[in-house]
Amino acid sequence: MLLNPFCPFSSAQILGLKATVALLLTLLIKAKIRITAFSALGIFLLLLQTLVFLAAGGGLVLAVGGAALFAGQQRRTQAK
Repeated sequence: MLLNPFCPFSSAQILGLKATVALLLTLLIKAKIRITAFSALGIFLLLLQTLVFLAAGGGLVLAVGGAALFAGQQRRTQAK
């Protein structure tokens, strides 16, 4: 479609559509970048949460094991 300089209304419409398309493409790219960034952040936080859970579970296992060992030693000293 050729631009007709003697018809400014159609030229304005075409320029408006071009500006709208450029704006929508910019917003789409921005949303894609934001989704990618927050997806990476979500994966990092999930990994951190998993590691904290495993560390807390390991700490509880050590505490229970230590308590059982201590109770066993107390019974042996009381039995003698």
